[in-house]
Amino acid sequence: MARLFIFGMGYTARRLAERLRVEGWQVDGTGSRGNVDFDDADAVREAMDGAAHILSSVPPDRGCGSDDVLVRYGDAIAAASADWIGYLSSTGVYGDVDGAWVDESAPIGAGRRTARAAADADWQTLDKRVRIFRLPGIYGPGRSALDRVREGKAKRIDLPGQVFSRVHVDDIVSGIMASFDGPPGIYNLSDDLPAPQNDVIVKACQLLGMDPPPLQSLKEADLSPMARGFYAENRRVANGKAKRVLGWTPQYPDYHAGLKSLF
Repeated sequence: MARLFIFGMGYTARRLAERLRVEGWQVDGTGSRGNVDFDDADAVREAMDGAAHILSSVPPDRGCGSDDVLVRYGDAIAAASADWIGYLSSTGVYGDVDGAWVDESAPIGAGRRTARAAADADWQTLDKRVRIFRLPGIYGPGRSALDRVREGKAKRIDLPGQVFSRVHVDDIVSGIMASFDGPPGIYNLSDDLPAPQNDVIVKACQLLGMDPPPLQSLKEADLSPMARGFYAENRRVANGKAKRVLGWTPQYPDYHAGLKSLF
C-alpha cells in the first residue's frame, strides 16, 4: 500500500488525501483533521519512516516568520527514506510585477510574502528530492466566488488593469499526483486564464442570477490588511513547465469552467 504523510491537513491537503484514499493509499497527517500530533516527535518520525511520500502544506508562522515544519523536522525529512518530498508554496513569492507573466525562473522575495519566499528557498535547499508547487488563489467546493456572492461578502474593487491567477483545488491535486512520476523541481500550478477578480465575481453573479456588487475604491471596500495586500500585487502566472515536464493539464483551464462545475 502506497503511503503519504502530510504536515498540515488543510483545505488542499485534505482534498489530496481524499483522492488518494479512494485509490487505495494510506494517508496520515498532522493538523485539525489529521491523525498524528505535530508536537509528538516520535509519532511524526514513525509515520514518516513508513511513508514513501512526504508533503508539507504548512505556511510560515505569521508571528515569527519561520517554517515550523523545517525547524522541528527538517533534518528528519532530509534523512527519511521517502522517494518523494513536496512543499506547497505560493506564487506570492514573486511579488508585484505590474501584470507581467512570471514563470519558475523569475526572482522571488521582493514582495510582501518575505517569510513565504524564505521558506520556499529553504525547502529548495533541503534535499534533491523536493518538489515545490507555487500556487495562486485557490478555489473549489465551499471556497469560491459563488460562496462569497451567496453570503453577501463579494466585493468589486475599482482597480483597472489588476490581474490575478487562480487554480481549482482539484487541479492542484492532479498536479501533485502527476509529479509522483516526474522529476524534482519547482512548478507553478495555475489555470490558463489570469483575469481581474471583478470578472470572476460578475461570472458568479451571472450563474446565480444575482446583480453584481457595486464597484468600490479600496478605501470604500474597507478590506482587511490581508485582503488589501492581495490587491497590492499584479501578475500573470505561467504554467507551461508543469504541462511540459509533468504532462499535467488543468481540468478547469479558466474560471468559467471552474465556477460552472461548482454551480
